[in-house]
Amino acid sequence: MTLTTFLPLKKQNWEDFETLFGRHGAGGCWCMWWRISRKEFGRQQGEGNRLAMKAIVDAGQCPGILAYQEHVPVGWCSVAPREEFHSLNRSPVLKRIDPEEVWSIVCFFIAKPNRGTGLTKQLIQAAVAHVRKNGGKLVEAYPTDPRHRSSLAPASIYMGLPGIFQSMGFEVCARPSKAKVIMRYRMG
Repeated sequence: MTLTTFLPLKKQNWEDFETLFGRHGAGGCWCMWWRISRKEFGRQQGEGNRLAMKAIVDAGQCPGILAYQEHVPVGWCSVAPREEFHSLNRSPVLKRIDPEEVWSIVCFFIAKPNRGTGLTKQLIQAAVAHVRKNGGKLVEAYPTDPRHRSSLAPASIYMGLPGIFQSMGFEVCARPSKAKVIMRYRMG
């Protein structure tokens, strides 16, 4: 089994993030979907989103965790304080359920050869450790419920699946729609 290591995204490993996301940035998203308004997202999709994410990193913020195997970037988990996700905070479905301060896990991106290998669970563990290291007490996730379907398209599960989070100790806090679940992990 290949050893997986995890590092927060910073200026020093920005090129690894670009390598993982590819020339087109995962369909032009560059993990900006929840960080800006839908109008902004559409206007700057592609290069504009890449530059927006780079500006976040260049400003010294850490928007998530990169996974590496043999020094090659193979996975990503976007995790940060909920306040950094402006569209999430405006979402009628995923609105705040209470005033507690939470860190949010909003996205996973895993290189095709590494999908289905358990890397998502490892990224969740790394994200929780990152939150703990930065003084967070509560991690929230917004997985998609497959609703009895045997599989979903990757574009439908970029926020994860409830079973993965449940196996990692997250508990269901709300079911704001048929497709979405709000789950939390409280630091012990």
